[in-house]
Amino acid sequence: MKPTTPNKTTGGKPPNEAADQAFATDEQTAAIESASEVDQLRAELAETKDRALRTQAELDNYRKRIQREMDDTLRYANMNLMRDLLPVVDNLHRAAESAEKTSDVAALLAGVQMVASQFEDVLARHHCKRIPAHGEAFDPNVHEAIAQQPSEEHPHGTVLLEATTGFQLHDRVVRPTQVIVSSGPGTNS
Repeated sequence: MKPTTPNKTTGGKPPNEAADQAFATDEQTAAIESASEVDQLRAELAETKDRALRTQAELDNYRKRIQREMDDTLRYANMNLMRDLLPVVDNLHRAAESAEKTSDVAALLAGVQMVASQFEDVLARHHCKRIPAHGEAFDPNVHEAIAQQPSEEHPHGTVLLEATTGFQLHDRVVRPTQVIVSSGPGTNS
């Protein structure tokens, strides 16, 4: 066998050894690049986790804020109604004071009627209205029959008398009208 002589292209090392060293250098370079990529991916993962935690915290804070706002909205929902009712209460007090000082029943009656009218105006502004009853056909959705009475003038099932006024808010019944309903023509005894 012929002794190997240093080769200029392999740095004076035998060709097989030079190839092994080049392969090892390529492996080391690949390992270094892989480690660098792993570190980069770890950093990205940590950043993504941090963003996710911050987003979760923001969402929790948003939910809490919305709940507080809803609670406040419900708590103070009737504020405008209360503001509109206060003048009615003031006028009722004035009427009571006036009744103590005067003996003019007609003036007192007129004052009370004005307050009642003012009160109904407030209800109407807030979409609360009377449920029509007298002369209407009995409707169990809005009327509550408290009695029946024979009537020659009104057919069976017609409201004869309104005992307590009913009201509805928009399309919902707040309180049904309590009524006396015709049972039709009575029998003569």
